[in-house]
Amino acid sequence: MGGDARSGPVRSPARIRRWRRMLADEREEARVYRELASRSTGEERDILLALADAESRHAAHWERLLGAEVGQPRRGRPKMRLLASLARRFGWLFVLALMQQAESQRYASVSDAPASMAADERIHSEVVRALAARGRSRLSGTLRAAVFGANDGLVSNVSLVLGVIGGGASSQTVLLTGLSGLLAGALSMAAGEYVSVSSQRELLAAVAPEEAVETALPQLDVDANELALVYRARGMSAEEAERRARAVLQEQPVGPALGVPGTADSDVVGTAIGAATASFAFFAGGALVPVLPFIFGVQGLTAVVVACVLTGAALMLTGGTVGVLSGASPLRRALRQLAIGVAAATVTFLLGLGLETVLH
Repeated sequence: MGGDARSGPVRSPARIRRWRRMLADEREEARVYRELASRSTGEERDILLALADAESRHAAHWERLLGAEVGQPRRGRPKMRLLASLARRFGWLFVLALMQQAESQRYASVSDAPASMAADERIHSEVVRALAARGRSRLSGTLRAAVFGANDGLVSNVSLVLGVIGGGASSQTVLLTGLSGLLAGALSMAAGEYVSVSSQRELLAAVAPEEAVETALPQLDVDANELALVYRARGMSAEEAERRARAVLQEQPVGPALGVPGTADSDVVGTAIGAATASFAFFAGGALVPVLPFIFGVQGLTAVVVACVLTGAALMLTGGTVGVLSGASPLRRALRQLAIGVAAATVTFLLGLGLETVLH
C-alpha cells in the first residue's frame, strides 16, 4: 500500500523511478481521455471527462508519494504517447479499443498502488468497454462488410493466383485470372451483402410492433394476462411479462407498450447500400494485393514471393485491426488471419501443381 512521502514505503532510487513512470502514465492517460472528449459530444463527452478527472486523482497519489522528488514532468510510456497521438488524429473507437486493454492491465501487480486504485482501473475498463461497444454498434454493419470483404479478397485471390501458378500458367494468364477474380469476387460480395442486409432489415421491420397497435392498446378489451402473452411471445419471462402488462393497462408505461428491451436495432445492421459499397471496395482492395507484382511486370519466383509477402502483411493488418476493435489481442488475431490465408493458398497451390502434373 502506498503512503505519503514520510510514512510510505522505502524510497529507493528504483522505486522513485517507478513512481515517476506511474505518474507520467497517469498524466498521459488523462490527456488521452481529454483528447477523446474534445472529439465527442453529449453524454459520451461527459463520461470521458470524468475518466480524465479520475486519472488525475490517481496521478495525485504518485505526486504525494514522490513529494519533493517529483522532478520535472516526464512523458509517459511510448504506448500511452501513441494513444494520445491517435486520439488527436483518428476516430475515438479505435483508441478506446486500445484503452480498454490498457485499463484492464493497470496496477494488477503494483504493490505501491492502493487496492482502491486497482479497483478503479477495473471499473474504468468496463466503462471504456461500454463506450467502445456504442461505437462498434454504430459501425457494425459497414465495418463487418469492410473487414470480411478485405479478408475474403486477400485469401480468395492469393489462393486463385497461386493455384494457377501451380498449374504452370504464364504471367499474363496469372494477371488476367487475378483481375477477373477481383472483379467477379467484388461484385459477388457486394450483391451478397446487399441482399443479406436488406433481408435482415426487412425481418426486423416485420417483427416490430405496428404504431396503430400501440395507440389502440388502451381501448383493447383484454386483461393483464392476455396482454402478458404478447410480451411472453416476444421473449420476456412470465414474471416480467405480467409486470409490464399491468403497468401498461394502468397507464404507467415503462417504454413503448409492445416493445421489448434487447430487441435488435436496425441501426446496428447498417444500410444495404453502405454494406454493399464497403464490401465491394474492400474486397477489390484486398484482391488487388496479390496481383500487384504482376501488374508491375515482375515475373517468375520473384513475383510469387512478393505477392505472398504483401498478402501476408495485409492479412496480419486486417487481423490486427479486428483484434483492436474487438478488444482482443491484435497479435493473436493477426497470426490467426495469416495462418488461415497460408493454409488456403497452400492447398490451392498444391491442387494446381497436382492438376498440372496429371494433365501433362
